[in-house]
Amino acid sequence: MGRFAQENGGGSDFAPAPVGNHAGRCIRLIDLGTQTGEYQGKPITRNQVMVVWELPDELMEDGKPFTVSKFYTNSLHEKAALRADLVAWRGRDFTSEELGKFDLESILGAPCLVNVVHTERGKAKVTGVAKLPKGMKIADAVNPLFSFWLDEFDAAAYETLGKGLQKIIAQSPEYRAATSSRSQPSGIPEPEMEDVPF
Repeated sequence: MGRFAQENGGGSDFAPAPVGNHAGRCIRLIDLGTQTGEYQGKPITRNQVMVVWELPDELMEDGKPFTVSKFYTNSLHEKAALRADLVAWRGRDFTSEELGKFDLESILGAPCLVNVVHTERGKAKVTGVAKLPKGMKIADAVNPLFSFWLDEFDAAAYETLGKGLQKIIAQSPEYRAATSSRSQPSGIPEPEMEDVPF
């Protein structure tokens, strides 16, 4: 299986991306490692990835495009949300052969439609993605394309991530294994175990 990924609407001090169906482009893939949580009162463990899309036709006050993101469980199981969104994005299901060779990195830079709603707290939430209609054009990415994978740990890339993401990633066993031979990156506080969003 290739590299693979809850709702995360971005920065808290910024206006959320507008509601609606938007042309989008995948600009970031962030491996969050194996995370623990609770579902229906039972503890669960899941490997997660965050996908980030740029919305080139929806600009913030500073003229830069809005971005939206979504956390996924790292799975291509037939009932997994990641697989459902990838199927909608591709416009077709995977063959057995494609499932065995699929690398999530292949979506980096890929265009699609992104459906955005607002939560009760006013945060932007991605509720689905779909293939672009035939003939629809989308602008090139403004933000640089970026991916971070724990199995290819890059300390400099990790340092560029927001503190909230660093805190989540640092709780994973994959992060501990990747950094066990080196000291904790400077300026990164030891993660607290409570209040980790899922």
